[in-house]
Amino acid sequence: MSEQSMVVQRNKNAVAWLTINRPEAYNALSLECMQALIYHLKDIAKDRSVRAVVLSGSGKGFCAGHDLKEMTAEPSEALYQQTFSTCVELMQTIQQIPQPVIAKVHGIATAAGCQLVASCDLAYAADNTRFATPGVNIGLFCSTPMVALTRAVHRKQAMEMLLTGQMIMADKAQSIGLINAALAPEQLEEHVTEIAEQIAAKSSYTLKVGKEAFYRQADMEQAEAYAYCSQVMAENMLSEDAQEGIDAFLNKRQPCWKGR
Repeated sequence: MSEQSMVVQRNKNAVAWLTINRPEAYNALSLECMQALIYHLKDIAKDRSVRAVVLSGSGKGFCAGHDLKEMTAEPSEALYQQTFSTCVELMQTIQQIPQPVIAKVHGIATAAGCQLVASCDLAYAADNTRFATPGVNIGLFCSTPMVALTRAVHRKQAMEMLLTGQMIMADKAQSIGLINAALAPEQLEEHVTEIAEQIAAKSSYTLKVGKEAFYRQADMEQAEAYAYCSQVMAENMLSEDAQEGIDAFLNKRQPCWKGR
């Protein structure tokens, strides 16, 4: 399977739909698969016609985590370092591209697959989806998934998942903040499409500014965050799209975004 075919992309209504295409392996994140995702995401980042991204998995589940068969076929520290550094690049790319990334989750999302969900800006799941960070069960603590998980959910909830390795259902994942909503499987596609297209109707410039500021301020002290975000808003106010949006609001018309 070629690098590109491991990830399938289709664009519709300013939304890029990315599907991990390894159904025979529960969409496990092999090196090539992660590299393909990074390639697509970085390419999307340069495409001004795309204003939102939906990430999903083919077959029976969203993503089962790293490809353990690949990692144990010819074990070496160099392979492990490359695997985990590529995983880190993938998770950071999701949060660094200007477009919001929405996870559409079904079946299972475990280990690095759960990390993938936690790294996306928004996440919606079928209500029969199961989530876990089960590395502890096989002697491999989910340390890199822990980074994303502890930034998405309460620490004690994250620790319970990491220490027990137990599966949790979508309703629990929603209650702890790992996903935005759990929906009936037949409603998932329609709901995610509605959210993605609602976001894609906004100014691409404003989305870029807001997403970047969200992640930068999250690790700041409150006073520093307010100072930074005040400057961001002042600069945002001077943009063409903010001027257009305010004028459209005051004059009760639809805005015409320029993306700047």
